[in-house]
Amino acid sequence: MGRLDGKVAIVTGAGRGIGRAIAERFASEGATVYATARAENETFDASGIHYRRHDAADEFGWQRLVAEVIEASGNIDVLVNNAGMIEYEPVGTLSLDAWNRVIAVNQTGPFLGMREVIPHMSERGTGSIINVSSIWGNAAVSGAHAYHASKGAVRNMSKNAAITYARSGIRVNSLHPGFIWTPLTQNQAADVNEFVIGQTPMGRPGTPEEIASGALFLACDESSFMTGGELVIDGGYLAQ
Repeated sequence: MGRLDGKVAIVTGAGRGIGRAIAERFASEGATVYATARAENETFDASGIHYRRHDAADEFGWQRLVAEVIEASGNIDVLVNNAGMIEYEPVGTLSLDAWNRVIAVNQTGPFLGMREVIPHMSERGTGSIINVSSIWGNAAVSGAHAYHASKGAVRNMSKNAAITYARSGIRVNSLHPGFIWTPLTQNQAADVNEFVIGQTPMGRPGTPEEIASGALFLACDESSFMTGGELVIDGGYLAQ
């Protein structure tokens, strides 16, 4: 028996890395998963995953996606707002276009996703929303100003929604990965990666599967008394 048997989940940014691992873990635990990303098509190792091309910053795209999932599967039990992007520029040189791109995906995307599923979840009196933030939503390093701003916003957006909708049966938590070995971090400058790994007490990067295990806990009924919380999975980085 799977920990998500009978549940329906939407996972954004599921084309690679953390999002893909979450989608496949949810499906392996019995969920019907609607995995989204910007690519034309994606294939997955697990059965029970339905791929949809979707821009997380597109308001009307969210409306279409949620309506389609409800029509096809009857309900939405879990939303994972995972889609994200990064710009590395510090505030002194960051362009408005770059700022707007990051905020649109990392902050406006979760806002739109929550806004679309919350009325449905409220009507049913149940639901779990998982907003993927970052350790950089809690602490800072130099540069990447827009990324820090957006991930910090996701942290407090989650708390606000948790308090607002707790009596409606909706749980909202943020998930804070540390340095995780994904295609995004693999494409970063080697000296940046070496620095962050060197500052991580466990001395290694995490894996997408380790983050997926945390997302599974937040999605399933085992975390039924947890809302407005921050699940940090970072090899000890923020404990320093």
